[in-house]
Amino acid sequence: MATRMQVTIDCADPGRLARFWATALGYRLEEPPDGFASWQEYWVSRGLPPEEVEDGYDSIVDPDGVGPRVWFQPVPEAKVVKNRVHLDLDVGGGRTAPLAERRRRVDAEADRLVAAGATRFRVLSEEGVDHYGVVMQDPEGNEFCLH
Repeated sequence: MATRMQVTIDCADPGRLARFWATALGYRLEEPPDGFASWQEYWVSRGLPPEEVEDGYDSIVDPDGVGPRVWFQPVPEAKVVKNRVHLDLDVGGGRTAPLAERRRRVDAEADRLVAAGATRFRVLSEEGVDHYGVVMQDPEGNEFCLH
């Protein structure tokens, strides 16, 4: 049996990144557990001191229940170097789609995510190679790829 997992992203502003990545992945903000009006109420009920718990959304889930939960963990330090792990978003349609069509789809998604707060970092394209991708950065500078 496979091990369940979540993806955890260290960040300064969990709510901002949760909203961005929900948009990028087609996920939704995770609601507090049944019986709780907020995540703050839930965590206080689990024993955390109220002054240590911020209210708001800091996790997202796949509405179809297939993909992993993504949790945005607040940390005090800023991102300093390149990510050692990053997300690749397959938005181009796969190898069966013609390269020109994959390029159009990737560029359209890059434009959509720039409007949501991302930054284009660099294009991955080489003459004669059947691949096109764009390296992006989320609102806190975490790299991810569109291909």
